[in-house]
Amino acid sequence: MAFRGKRPEHGGPPELFYDKNEARKYVRNSRMIDVQTKMAGRALELLYLPEGQPCYLLDIGCGSGLSGDYLSDEGHYWVGIDISPAMLDAALDRDTEGDLLLGDMGQGIPFKPGSFDGCVSISAIQWLCNANKKSDIPAKRLYCFFSSLYSVLVRGARAVLQLYPENSEQLELITTQATKAGFTGGVVVDFPNSAKAKKFYLCLFSGPSTFLPKPLNESNDDDEEVQESEFTRERVLYRMARRGIVRKSREWVLGKKARRRRQGEDVRPDTRYTGRKRRPRF
Repeated sequence: MAFRGKRPEHGGPPELFYDKNEARKYVRNSRMIDVQTKMAGRALELLYLPEGQPCYLLDIGCGSGLSGDYLSDEGHYWVGIDISPAMLDAALDRDTEGDLLLGDMGQGIPFKPGSFDGCVSISAIQWLCNANKKSDIPAKRLYCFFSSLYSVLVRGARAVLQLYPENSEQLELITTQATKAGFTGGVVVDFPNSAKAKKFYLCLFSGPSTFLPKPLNESNDDDEEVQESEFTRERVLYRMARRGIVRKSREWVLGKKARRRRQGEDVRPDTRYTGRKRRPRF
């Protein structure tokens, strides 16, 4: 299903909707930062990367770099592409560690074949279903995007694309074009029985079909709902958005072990020594 012209909830093409005022929310709105960070964490979990191995990742619709900050915090390197100059300016102002590129994903991903070990995207792919001008054909733009994405990934790599489909027809259009481009995989729906916390993740494999991760089923609607927040003059530090969880701390280690268990891996049981620093041995 294609949407022509302006949509009530988005107000036009993304490069116009995500102006300076909208970009400012992704710098000062702590609630929005927290929700975006959680979705980036879930996308990285679904990406199922090798443990303890830094990877080179692509962030589609990187915006102000919130998801990229999470990737950097987890020890990965990344490149972000976005169609909005205002959002990329916000990312530069935040001193994100990834490389940034201004571009339209509907015109293809301009990188050499096999450049990336994986791809994530938060709340961006559904924009390709819009037809904001006569030359925009959603099916062709989706196929151009997915075919180029398939090319830039190393064989066997995954892409996890979080999206907000308008309806089942739009979701079918997206998955059909991904399949035509060569991808296998499917859709993981977290919290399917919750109207507020329900999240769609398109998990794509650029190789033989493998298992789909299990969706999350327990949630607190109040924690997942995006609500309007007051703006402050001070920027919210990324560490504050992560609620004080420090890398290599006990909470950080327990969180990683819990993610690995949900992915079906064998993980050692938690004890009072989990996350404790070991003394050096001579």
